[in-house]
Formats: sequence, structure tokens, C-alpha cells
Amino acid sequence: MSESSQEDPTQEDPTARGPAGDANRLGRRRFFAITGGLVAVASVGLAAPPVASAAPSTNPPAQPDALARYAVEGSNASVTLLSGPSAVVLLHVARRFHYEIGTLGADDVAGYAEVPAGSPFEADYRSGTAIAIRPAMYPAGATGGLFPHEVAIVRDVLVECEGVVRWGGDFRKTPKEGHFRIDVKPGDAALDRVARKVGGWADAPGRVAPADPFVPGRRQAAERLAERQKATG
Repeated sequence: MSESSQEDPTQEDPTARGPAGDANRLGRRRFFAITGGLVAVASVGLAAPPVASAAPSTNPPAQPDALARYAVEGSNASVTLLSGPSAVVLLHVARRFHYEIGTLGADDVAGYAEVPAGSPFEADYRSGTAIAIRPAMYPAGATGGLFPHEVAIVRDVLVECEGVVRWGGDFRKTPKEGHFRIDVKPGDAALDRVARKVGGWADAPGRVAPADPFVPGRRQAAERLAERQKATG
């Protein structure tokens, strides 16, 4: 892990790192498997979708009346995003991070922001179609902030979102491991389809147990998408 990505105990629950934290997370996964408290899909049938470019977002700056504040399910976090399908998909990403990687606090997710001109990912944040999870812990330019099994979970989320979400950890020029953005324009058919899918899981009266990202079929689909997204990063 690079020096710039060392953990800051003021930014993260210390149980979220190391062997004890791993056991804590596994216990939480089993709890949700029993109670049905986490949305997921079946562990088969995922395919690596087409991949967009990692160029800066071309989505226009969001208008104030198109923005809304959303809670991240199960956490104390909330985030301002462009309302509609983009928000549904990004909230799914944040929800899975919270349940499967690390607990999110009140200030752990940033979304729409009027960032200074020239800032990394400026267009993404101004459009309201991107989130930064734990921005202080995963700063722009730093890598190695996630353990391998956590990266595997991120990869599983990306393939679950059918390639409409791009992960900042794959950006070659300026990586940012807490950055997730919608990689298609609002109104894109794939974005609408994914939003209906993950939104349906969130609204389902009886939720299923979490899918295992390490099941061979899911892992292979995630690896295929990762290769394609890295190639255009």
C-alpha cells in the first residue's frame, strides 16, 4: 500500500481494516444473508457488457431543481445527486460498499459539488452523476487503499451495473479508488435498464441473500469487464 493511502483513524472505523475487520465484515454478510437485509442478484447469468470511454464526463452541469438529497440505505450517509436513474444506480453502489466493504459515516459520501475549475473529476461532480466514497481516505492519485477481496467486491458491483458505472481506480492518469461515476448520458437505455433492475431489488418485499462475488461465473464476468475498462482507462 502506498504511503499516500495509509489509513487515517479519524476517517474510518478501525474495525474496517485488518483481520479483525475482515471477520467483522464476514459476520455482517452472514447476518444479512439470514435476515434478507441486503439486495443482490443470482450468482449466475452475468455477462461483461460494452465499455464506454474513461474520458471526462460529458454530462452537463446539473440544474439546481434537478438535484435531490438521498440517504444511503443502512448508513448515516447521505448524498446530493442528479435525480432519476443515475441516482438509483449510484445509491446501489454506495449501499453495497457500506454493507460489504466498510460502514459509511455521515460525511463519507460526496456527490454533486461546485468544485474549482481544473479539479480532478470536476465535470463528474458538477453533473451530479458521480460519487466519492471516503474522499479523504481514497484521494486522487493514490492506489492500494483497498484489499484484494474489497477490489473483487467493487468489480462485482461494476458488472452487476452492466458497465454503466466507471470506477476511478481504473483511471491510469489520475486514479481515485473511492470515485464512481455514471459512464453514459442521462436517458441511455442501458442506464434506465440497470436502474429498474437495482431499484426493483431495493423495493422488493422479500430480499434475497447477498450474492457471492467469488462464485466462478460472477468472478469471470467481473474480470472480463475489468480488462475492458482498464484498457480504455
